[in-house]
Amino acid sequence: MNVLFDTDWPDDRTRAALYGGDVLVSSPVPASLALVALARDLLEDAFAPHHPIEAQYHLDVTEYAAILADVKPRFIHDPACKRLIPELIEQLGSTPSLVHFDVPRMRSATAGNYLTSGIAYAFHPHRDTWYSAPQAQLNWWFPVYEMDPGNGMAFHPRYFARPVPNSSETYNYYRWNLESRASASNQVGVDTRVQPRITAEAVDLGEDVRVSLPVGGVMVFSGQQLHSTVPNTTDVTRYSIDFRTVHRRDLEEGRGAPRVDVQCTGTSLRDFLNCVDLTPLPDDVIARYDDDSAVEYASSLVYKPPSA
Repeated sequence: MNVLFDTDWPDDRTRAALYGGDVLVSSPVPASLALVALARDLLEDAFAPHHPIEAQYHLDVTEYAAILADVKPRFIHDPACKRLIPELIEQLGSTPSLVHFDVPRMRSATAGNYLTSGIAYAFHPHRDTWYSAPQAQLNWWFPVYEMDPGNGMAFHPRYFARPVPNSSETYNYYRWNLESRASASNQVGVDTRVQPRITAEAVDLGEDVRVSLPVGGVMVFSGQQLHSTVPNTTDVTRYSIDFRTVHRRDLEEGRGAPRVDVQCTGTSLRDFLNCVDLTPLPDDVIARYDDDSAVEYASSLVYKPPSA
């Protein structure tokens, strides 16, 4: 795994490197800093008078989870995100008319074991492709406040192109939309939702790779990367923003990272919107990556949040 810093490569070359297992790191740009500012405003208003990175020391865990359950969807659906994410994609060298993105997520990783389930889920080693993501998916990730290797994420590059025994056959994206996605805020203490994970205890992940970014610095990597949430050994909560993109031409021509151990069903491609006009991907492109489960779960092909 190579870590590419502030490259000025053509976008096609960059995507090929990411599909091959490299990670791109970019210095902060205006759009990423604007997204950080939006997230900070929402968090600091929601947790006032406590600072968000220290609020866990002042609130009962149930109260804390309830605040996150309110503020995270507000960030996801803020109209500014649909303007700033395409700007960020263009500022980092992609062609907006060819790129589709999904809604951004605000993530949190509390110190110690204060809250690691549900709305603040601490991800075990996994690939996004186990969650019905296409092999051409790219993940974009950046911190909201200062971070260090003790509260970020870890890559396990030894297995980028090698299969890992896993339970992805239990996962269907449409069933997840229907049965599990809305219940995140109720999973306090133990997360009971069935999610794909490594099934062999003897898998040696080797030494992990951690990348620390400045506030607003952006990391881009393939959804095929085996990665996990680092157990937070600092004394503050880490907040971050992430979203995913796909390149329409790569989907049409079948380009992407190697597919080595994916057995899940359904596809997340209906969630992606074009950077220019916010239109979804064409049906014929989605059909290349879909399966018969779309008929069984026709009512939940796209997640519909519960109404207030």
